[in-house]
Amino acid sequence: MGSDCSCFTPTHSSMMDSWPVLARIKAVLRKKMVREFLAEFLSTYVMMVFGLGSVAHNVLTNQKQGSYLGVNLGFGFGVTMGVHMAGSISGAHMNAAVTFTSCALGRVPWKKFPVYVLGQCLGSFMAAATTYMLFYTAIQDFSGGLLTVSGPKATAGIFATYLPGHMTLWRGFLDEVFLTGMLQLCLFAITDKKNNPALSGTEALVTGILICLIGVSLGMNSGYAINPSRDLPPRFFTFMAGWGRQVFSAGDNWWWVPVVAPPLGAYIGGIVYLIFTGCDSSQEPQRMENSVTFEDHKITILSKNSPTKPALIPVSVNPASVQPAKPSGSLSLTERF
Repeated sequence: MGSDCSCFTPTHSSMMDSWPVLARIKAVLRKKMVREFLAEFLSTYVMMVFGLGSVAHNVLTNQKQGSYLGVNLGFGFGVTMGVHMAGSISGAHMNAAVTFTSCALGRVPWKKFPVYVLGQCLGSFMAAATTYMLFYTAIQDFSGGLLTVSGPKATAGIFATYLPGHMTLWRGFLDEVFLTGMLQLCLFAITDKKNNPALSGTEALVTGILICLIGVSLGMNSGYAINPSRDLPPRFFTFMAGWGRQVFSAGDNWWWVPVVAPPLGAYIGGIVYLIFTGCDSSQEPQRMENSVTFEDHKITILSKNSPTKPALIPVSVNPASVQPAKPSGSLSLTERF
């Protein structure tokens, strides 16, 4: 090739042509809705990678390199990392049930609901695919190459929740409603600035501790999905990856319960919190000194010219100042709000 060849050298015109494309991409990424979508995607992805990875350790090593406590810690601190990822951008819901409740109670516009949920579901699906690729050889070795939903070598439970033998479908439904209600109840308490919220900067950690607490105390009955975005996308992935239709038919068609029950439970939990502790949370509590803002009071003023007969001077009280009407003589103010 001769030294005269310039086919690999970017020309000024080609660089000029690429700038508008980059400018358009940057403009799109700066849009608030796009940033919120990406924030929900990334935070849910991070949460799910840590959570599903902890389950994989527990299942694929027969609890030799994992444990039930490890699963709860994985999901709990995965949520903590997710909140750090997106807390100031989208609120880091990472949970369609939380998003639904926020919209239903007027805290988030409904137009954001599909954006948030789509980001969460895509992030969860990609986390399931990542976990499958990372643990592919371990899954094949443990299962003997046979991907099953139930039995001693079942591996579908790495990705989604399934009912244990002692539970029925409707008991599982009520369990998911109750657990998600507890989640939303406590989330409102953690973030309620007018009550006793978590200390500033600790919200992510406290939220992670809450997830871990729900798991270690109440999680054994239904696997505490408490999140449609956590359960349904990985279940779809396992259906596509070779586990088959049994991922939907197992447990008397359990698959729909983690989709329907958590939004209902979260909404109930939010309503319970607002009724019992936060029904007036939209109103600023008035300070004591402002409690007589729009009232007129008669103030007793003693005049030197008439010491035995006090004069009643009308005073207009407002938050900024207390100014009595000027009397004709020298006065001594005897009462003040």
